Amino acid sequence: MYQTEQEYLDNYRIQNYDIPLLSIDVAIFTLIAGRLHILLVERGSFPFKGAWALPGGFINKQLDENLHACALRKLEEKTGVAISTALPHLEQVETVGNAERDPRGWSVTTLYMALIPYAQVKGFTDTVTDARWWPFDEAKALSLAFDHETLLDKARTRLKNKTAYTVLPIHAVSAPFTLTQLQQAFEELLEKPIEKKSFRRRILSAELLEEAGQGLPEGGLGRIATLYRPAPGCGEHTFVWSLG
Repeated sequence: MYQTEQEYLDNYRIQNYDIPLLSIDVAIFTLIAGRLHILLVERGSFPFKGAWALPGGFINKQLDENLHACALRKLEEKTGVAISTALPHLEQVETVGNAERDPRGWSVTTLYMALIPYAQVKGFTDTVTDARWWPFDEAKALSLAFDHETLLDKARTRLKNKTAYTVLPIHAVSAPFTLTQLQQAFEELLEKPIEKKSFRRRILSAELLEEAGQGLPEGGLGRIATLYRPAPGCGEHTFVWSLG
């Protein structure tokens, strides 16, 4: 019998226990031409070789200080999207685990959701042969690896729900932007139209934006309009009344 807790810990061997596989999966969203897209990677190794999946992978105890750090590392490692130093939005959605989701054995994954302005993907590892932005509806029609169809639904639901009471869409619009562009981003993520005057009154009265002069919207089309950029700290704002 051990006399102290330290003696017990010194003799504890975690390898003596049947430990499940531990991984991170990340649903990273963006808007391209105003349409919601999801980043998927084509697996280059078994299981599910050749299938599309959310970027992710196993936790590395030596490299990952915590789950958040693992999510950032996997995004860069699997996609080449260098966002670890200035990721606009990354949050944990849910942890799921069972004996069926991975043919290699009992596994647990923590699902993260990210929303960023559009960025090209480049550079792959030996476990990924391609990385591509897919229109969300087209991604939903794919047969994804593991249980990633379910994970994708969970992430999309969180994205929609959070858009209703925060300024989350601001992370997917490249500044400077017009109020029309920002409203269109909200509507795409909410999957519903928003009354124009009400939206503008709510956004401007909350002092979430800073004026950035006047000019044409991105793409050079339309009329000259007031341009805006996010105000410092605006990402912490929550609305009293839901937009949804």
